[in-house]
Amino acid sequence: MGPLRSKKRRPTFRRLLKTSGMKLENKLKSRQQKQQNVAKKQRKEQKRLRQAMKGAALQVPQVLETYRKRPEEENEEEEFLETLPSDMMDEEDLKEMTAMARKASFITRDLSSCGSVHSSKRKNADVVRSYEKIPRKMAKMQEKEVIQLLPIKDKDRVIPRSIERAVKQHQEEEEEEELAGMPEQEEDDGEPPSYKELTPEEREQFRIQTLNIKKQRIASMASAIISDPLNNMKRVKELRGMMMEVDPSVAVSVRKMVMVSLMEVFKDIAPTYRIRPLTSAEKNTKVKKETQQLREFEESLVSQYKFYLEDLEQTIKDWKQKKRKRSQVVSFQSYRGLAEVSVRCLCELLLSMPHFNFHNNIIVILVPLMNDPLKKVSDMCCDAFRKLFQEDRVGGASLATVRVISGLTKSLNYNVRPEMLRTLLNLRIKEVEMKKDLEATAPKTKFMTNKEKKKNLSRMQRKWKKAEEKLEKELLEAEASESKEKKTKLHTETLNIVFLIYFRILKKAQRSVLLSAVLEGLANFAHLINLEFFDDLLNVLQNLIQSGNLTNRESLHCIQTVFTILSGQGDALNIDPLNFYSQLYKILLFLHILAISGAPNNDIIIVLRCLDAMLTRRRKQVTLQRAMAFFKRLSVLSLHVLPNASIGILAANRATMHSFPKCDFLLDNEIQGSGFYLMELDEPEYCNAQNTALWELHTLQRHFHPVVRRFAGYLSHGAPSDGSAALSMELSRRSPLELFEDYSVKDMTFNPPVASPTSKKKDQFVVGTALLDDRLQKQADSILSDTRMDFTATRL
Repeated sequence: MGPLRSKKRRPTFRRLLKTSGMKLENKLKSRQQKQQNVAKKQRKEQKRLRQAMKGAALQVPQVLETYRKRPEEENEEEEFLETLPSDMMDEEDLKEMTAMARKASFITRDLSSCGSVHSSKRKNADVVRSYEKIPRKMAKMQEKEVIQLLPIKDKDRVIPRSIERAVKQHQEEEEEEELAGMPEQEEDDGEPPSYKELTPEEREQFRIQTLNIKKQRIASMASAIISDPLNNMKRVKELRGMMMEVDPSVAVSVRKMVMVSLMEVFKDIAPTYRIRPLTSAEKNTKVKKETQQLREFEESLVSQYKFYLEDLEQTIKDWKQKKRKRSQVVSFQSYRGLAEVSVRCLCELLLSMPHFNFHNNIIVILVPLMNDPLKKVSDMCCDAFRKLFQEDRVGGASLATVRVISGLTKSLNYNVRPEMLRTLLNLRIKEVEMKKDLEATAPKTKFMTNKEKKKNLSRMQRKWKKAEEKLEKELLEAEASESKEKKTKLHTETLNIVFLIYFRILKKAQRSVLLSAVLEGLANFAHLINLEFFDDLLNVLQNLIQSGNLTNRESLHCIQTVFTILSGQGDALNIDPLNFYSQLYKILLFLHILAISGAPNNDIIIVLRCLDAMLTRRRKQVTLQRAMAFFKRLSVLSLHVLPNASIGILAANRATMHSFPKCDFLLDNEIQGSGFYLMELDEPEYCNAQNTALWELHTLQRHFHPVVRRFAGYLSHGAPSDGSAALSMELSRRSPLELFEDYSVKDMTFNPPVASPTSKKKDQFVVGTALLDDRLQKQADSILSDTRMDFTATRL
């Protein structure tokens, strides 16, 4: 039998190639490891050698052994030296012995104090090494800078070379001295000995010159900061220092200009993101030079911005607390102007930089000023927060503001101005989280579990599914816009705080001046109230109306709130608000009082909203008698109000006639049923409105406004949708509120303009047949033909 064959399989060529490649990699790695170890050992040896040389150079030679002689031996040695002749040793021998003593290394045994035997061979190396140890710069150099040049190596030594260059900072130092010395000069020269002797004209001229210098300085510093903020942040500190101007002649003007200039500078150089403080780990890590420069800029920017806000706040506090400064540079009367400028700067920063640091601090400063007795300051802050609410798309700034308003209102025991609460009407809250059923709030189950995926999907499908989920997650994270869930959450929390403010006032301060603003706010946000508050709120509003302590406007807000609730989520509630219909029917007779004086009656806007919710949207729950009573009373009201209000009311009557077609009974003179129309009765169900006629429409057809005449004619024909009596598309497509705003007369102008009446004055007598008797007429004609009479020439 032949030799046994090996059971091992021969490696393939590809496997051999793979093995050889792995071996080469291992060899290369081992070689690199050895090189690294060798280099590491060499570095350690060089480090030890440098430390030894450094220690040897710094070590002071010390004698290792000292022998102290007894006093008797010292005396004997001195006597022996005196007895010796002085001419036994020449001077040359003495010098030679002195030199040998200096070279005696066996006395000190210090290697650093004497050269070795072969020191002459390494002489040049020692010279170079000693030169390298010389520091390149001196510790302190004044006004001159030494530039080191390449040295010259001689046979015995190394000759260092350097040149001196004068620092070219004379101009910069002069400028800095001028900038830093100007306030000092002004302090000295602000009131020189001869200043009091100047005439008023000369003083004013001196003030104008000083003010122009300050203006130029502020402008130059501000432009330098804006042009290169990374390198000129120190100028911000200098500019902020000018807020403490000490020259009494220009102190107030300069401080105001500096406040406004710094505000514009910060608005220009501030980034579009919030700067957060660095952690300890981030501070210890090494970063690029540009990154470090950016970090330093951001840190200095935040600190200077903080100091600037503190200065503005301190100015306002000094004015509010009526503090008097020791210097008396600025009078107390001027602090009001400074405080107003500070408030204006804070309002501008509140609106232009809502993303930047210390935004909440600005809110805390400005919210109490909304309740300030000074109307100018209060209006300024209220307008700023109205704009903030309108421009806040996410809701973070609005939430912070509402929290501060709630705390301030409670701390002052609801003794605040109504304008503070009216600013909440500008909140951009459209959707909130409502309480849902358990099924809706239950967590959503996944489409497929992991076991189902393994069972129903192949390996490739599971891989694609995983990659798709990962991609969707990354896209959501990289999305720049705020998520809808976060926005809804912030709006819900904001609205809860707003309703908390309103309900507290309804419960504890019903006789407060804030009740009107509270009712207006409830009417505005009534569609967002949860169902659990409906019963209690309806009872409170009904008690308020029946108390009789409310004005017409407040009562209208209560009615609007009730019907907004009932037309929204409260539609499922089985409630008949007959009392609120009666209250509105009663109020309609008293809305013409403001129109008599010519003032714009904004209560009509609330009436139009109430009519839309009470008659148009709830037409299935309203009886025909009630609708006809409102139609008649609104027609009466349209005779006594301004033209835009008449147009809005007639448009509301048009919607009522379309919702209740049987209201055309009022266009006939026939009586429907028994009884007479009782106009003074405040119950629309029992006033017998079907037994009256709309004679007001005939009167309105002779109105001076053309649109009122058009609507009156349209309603008198039964509000047809087509035909010659139908309205134009421009008028029929607009709602009553839009017509009320479009034809407003608040600027004392009519839209369209009303033509002026023609003059009825006659310049001369017109000849014509005016007498019935022919003989008398002929006699009059003969007389008039001879003399033509001109009545304009005769003056009484």
